[in-house]
Amino acid sequence: MRKRIMMIGLLGLCCAVGANAQNGAMAPKLAPGTMIEPAKSFDASLSAFEGQFVGLAKAMPAEKYSFAPSAAIFAASQKTDYLSPNNQGVRNFGQMVAHVAQANYFYGGRLSGLKPDVDVKAIGSLTDKDQIVAALEKSFVFVHQAIGTLTSQNAFESVRGTDTRASLAAGVIAHGFDHYGQLAEYLRMNAIIPPASEKK
Repeated sequence: MRKRIMMIGLLGLCCAVGANAQNGAMAPKLAPGTMIEPAKSFDASLSAFEGQFVGLAKAMPAEKYSFAPSAAIFAASQKTDYLSPNNQGVRNFGQMVAHVAQANYFYGGRLSGLKPDVDVKAIGSLTDKDQIVAALEKSFVFVHQAIGTLTSQNAFESVRGTDTRASLAAGVIAHGFDHYGQLAEYLRMNAIIPPASEKK
């Protein structure tokens, strides 16, 4: 499981770097071997992810925030189970965005020791698009602050087991991109092109 999380983390970071390149936000050229502070490196990747995810969250119309795929919209021959382990349907669009906001607080707090100034659990009960997007944006402010605590000295300190501050910083991006992929499909099921995929 840890290997899978780390692989997803690396893929997420690669996606973030690719996003920077696509958006023309190329970093200044540095000589090979230049040491970069962990906070600066991870924060740049977080910003790239944030831009894509917040854009995606805003692209879905408010009336579609309750949308979730179901077996009914696919061919009968497709035997996909749409029930979660607790026998509830898959999360709808709004619930997924709220979940990412909550996870941002979890990862940010775990890697830095900072305490959120919001009721993180209450985010999961939001249904209004504007409130969910506001909570998401605020959660990114928190993660940026958390990643700002990383230094060359503490980045690979153990937080819990083999989880380090750096691996948790990668984890927040990997986790978010995992859900980004799901929500990009939710948009396309509603004939909406994810903003990051639109031709410029």
